[in-house]
Amino acid sequence: MPSVLTIVLNWRTPAMTLDAVGAALTALDGIDGALVIVDNDSQDGSFAQLSEAVVARGWNKGAQSVRVVQAGRNGGYGAGNNFGIRTGLPGGQRPDFVYILNSDAFPEKGTVRTLLDHMQAHPRTAFAGSALYGKEGDHHNSAFRFPSITSEIVGQLRFGPLSRMFEKSMVVMPPPTNEAKVHWMAGASLMARQTALDQIGLFDETFFLYFEETDLCHRAIKAGWDCVFVPSSRAMHLGSVSTGMRKWQRIPQYWLDSRLHYFVKNHGVAYASLATLALLTGGGIWRLRLLVQRKDRGDPPYFLRDLALHAMKSCIAPPWRARVETVQPQPGE
Repeated sequence: MPSVLTIVLNWRTPAMTLDAVGAALTALDGIDGALVIVDNDSQDGSFAQLSEAVVARGWNKGAQSVRVVQAGRNGGYGAGNNFGIRTGLPGGQRPDFVYILNSDAFPEKGTVRTLLDHMQAHPRTAFAGSALYGKEGDHHNSAFRFPSITSEIVGQLRFGPLSRMFEKSMVVMPPPTNEAKVHWMAGASLMARQTALDQIGLFDETFFLYFEETDLCHRAIKAGWDCVFVPSSRAMHLGSVSTGMRKWQRIPQYWLDSRLHYFVKNHGVAYASLATLALLTGGGIWRLRLLVQRKDRGDPPYFLRDLALHAMKSCIAPPWRARVETVQPQPGE
């Protein structure tokens, strides 16, 4: 039977992380493997709290042995998950598959088995992702296309007829009702094939937060692998609890760095510059429309200004020549 290593990354949400682990253990029933909780240097007592809870609940001696490890630094989402993947199974064995679960995601009972069954039946699938929904059962976007110059300008214009005309270029896509190859998927409930990771590498740790799944799937498809959305695999996802994305008052530096790094890495400096110009142009036209239309701006305050300043600074000191600063986003930023 194939083995699955499950990774749950924690940053200052120990109670919620334990809930996610509990749901994962139910979903992993009958599957060989182990679960690793990675504390991403929370520095709030999370590591001790998680370690004590795992022992108290007997999870460390269960069929799915649960370990709590300390990353020792907060290098971001990709770095934390990489740390868990490198930890491996007890004894150092390599798993056949890696299941990545967010600390704010709660898989249904058959979620992991459904992903595993797909991976076993389709040996060219590198990543298989679940359908996500909110606490009230509302749909969460979890299947996407790669961002492009077209998606940057059309997405910012927010003009219905134009969006429909370029529907197949938009990042957010209608959720497939059947298993379907997609460009990339949200990493909240995502299974990876270890042999694919061996070929393409783990998460690029230059991305502190955001665009890391996009880049990973881009590398997989470029190498000839498939990324498949599996709608029958379902998980409840609270979304952005530890990052505070829904309450951002300004767009964080790490989001701007990650976006630019993705475009430069995968398409080159010229393409990245045009993508940024397209976004600024579309966003500027949208704001002119807001002068006569009462609509939600749809972006954090100063979004276009911060993006433009970031672009200008990047011309002087290109961030792709250095690693993204590992400064932890605070909830509510």
